[in-house]
Amino acid sequence: MSPFIHGDFLLTTPEAKTLFHSYAEGCPILDYHSHLYPRQLAQNEAFENIAQAWLQGDHYKWRAMRTCGINERFITGDASDLEKFQAWASVVPKLLKNPLYHWTHLELKAYFGIEDLLSPETAPSIWERANAILRSPGHGALDLLKSQNVSVVCTTDDPCDDLQHHIALNAREKAFKMYPTWRPEKAMKIADADAFRAYLARLEKTAGFPIQSWSDFLSALEKRHVFFGECGCRISDYSVESFADCPSEKEASDIFENVRAGGVANETDAGKFAAYMLFHFGALDAATGWVRQLHVGALRNPNRAMFVALGPDTGFDAVDDFSYARPLASHLSALAERDALPRTILYNLNPKENVMLAVLCGSFQDGTPGGKLNFGAAWWFLDQASGMRAQLETLAQLGCLSQFVGMLTDSRSVLSMPRHDYFRRILCEMLGADMASGVIPADLPRVGEMVRDMCCRNAENYFSFKI
Repeated sequence: MSPFIHGDFLLTTPEAKTLFHSYAEGCPILDYHSHLYPRQLAQNEAFENIAQAWLQGDHYKWRAMRTCGINERFITGDASDLEKFQAWASVVPKLLKNPLYHWTHLELKAYFGIEDLLSPETAPSIWERANAILRSPGHGALDLLKSQNVSVVCTTDDPCDDLQHHIALNAREKAFKMYPTWRPEKAMKIADADAFRAYLARLEKTAGFPIQSWSDFLSALEKRHVFFGECGCRISDYSVESFADCPSEKEASDIFENVRAGGVANETDAGKFAAYMLFHFGALDAATGWVRQLHVGALRNPNRAMFVALGPDTGFDAVDDFSYARPLASHLSALAERDALPRTILYNLNPKENVMLAVLCGSFQDGTPGGKLNFGAAWWFLDQASGMRAQLETLAQLGCLSQFVGMLTDSRSVLSMPRHDYFRRILCEMLGADMASGVIPADLPRVGEMVRDMCCRNAENYFSFKI
């Protein structure tokens, strides 16, 4: 019996197999959106065991473990690494048709050559074999990425981050680059006045001058924006939970000055301030030629008790259902009117917005460059097989599939790179089936080159990475 993960996994037609093995499989990985840890990569940190590499910070797995009745002690609690691994192994057999089942076994195969299915019975052997590999020379965090043909990773970074690890790694590496991503979320959230003022103090220290006015605030952020660019940054990222009409600069500065002086911002003012800053950063990104990512639709921390107990990003976020077509269009239009609309990737978390975003992208294309607005990869709760197919089909029908900039991991684990392999197989299976059924021409070289573009070349060109 052949192993579950084999060379033609998910590929059912001769056309799909050729597209994958001849065009997609060998493409380098440009993981342009991740939450990997810069220090871990720059120092090529070693892992003592697979639980450290696999389970720490992975809220996808944590969520599944809770659903299957695992006590929190074995998820984020004080259980040993071995106990946490055993708990995960007990859950995996219950996850058939969940993407975690596929990812788990793709990762075991890719990094450790392990073809056994993870279960309580196989867990002891897999634990020993994987740990022996992780503890051997040449299997630090950076080594593991290189083993998967990764050429670029982009981390997610605050304007106050010093980027020392990016600078150090890129100074010594030639075929691999780690670039920062500008994520100024804390500079946009003014509703928590105390937290915002604390952030201003941190920004003052990083910028090297006191922030005593609205003008100082913008100057400090612009100084950091320049520094990020000098460190290779070509991408910004904004998590948008709602849209408000962009106020005048005077309104935004009044809100800022009130909070800076010790006041508070109500919900309406906080929304206005965030809207202005999103506009300001969009214009700044356009002026420097950066690509802007807008991630829209997360319902953050709906379980208040668990947020208080464990904090954010622990597996309790959900999908929101607010409507935002008109305010998003207004935001894009305001930037376009000022010739300040940057290359932009729009991601949705609610699948009902697929058509809306794909069509809206087309309303703001201007030919400079092709695919200036990109309907982003299936993200977070949608980065499973049906979600990827739906995103690809919607883009193909309502936009231009060949301009798509490809997949990302959005991950905190260096073991997540086989998600690119997963996406590539799904893409090749979809196009291969279309070729076999006559939906698209059976022109393997032409379709294959499009696949290669979508797997790596489009991203390389779109983001202007220096590799």
